[in-house]
Amino acid sequence: MTITNNFQRVGVASNTEAGREFEDAAHIFFDKAGIKLTRGFTAPVGFKVKKNKLFDLGSDQPPILVECKSYTWTSGGNSPSAKIRGMNEAMLVFSVAPPEYRKILFLLKHAHQRSGVTLASHYIKNQGHLIGPDVEIWEFDLDAKQGQRVF
Repeated sequence: MTITNNFQRVGVASNTEAGREFEDAAHIFFDKAGIKLTRGFTAPVGFKVKKNKLFDLGSDQPPILVECKSYTWTSGGNSPSAKIRGMNEAMLVFSVAPPEYRKILFLLKHAHQRSGVTLASHYIKNQGHLIGPDVEIWEFDLDAKQGQRVF
């Protein structure tokens, strides 16, 4: 009997593995750009009470916080609402992170199967009001190993 997971990305052993591979690719991308980041970087976040938050990548010198999201459209081409919530959560965390840090949401470049709109563009259009003034959104093409700032 084969057990299938409707939420498992096709072609990878697990979503955790896909995320880890994307994080590795992001680490290499920034390293090649001369930005040395640490995996599992911790920084204090919060309004009045501070709590340490583990970021995917980060550095004190220069001060950078990076959250990597290897998100894709749903197999049916619908907006992935749970993944949108994950990006919104990243925006909340960035809003309470120390102001001296550069904040980057690093997203997998994934185009909608019919419209060609990338998930990052969809997020910016529909959730742009939640993106803080000091937050950058980057798209990374995993096949081409190229990234660019889109917001």
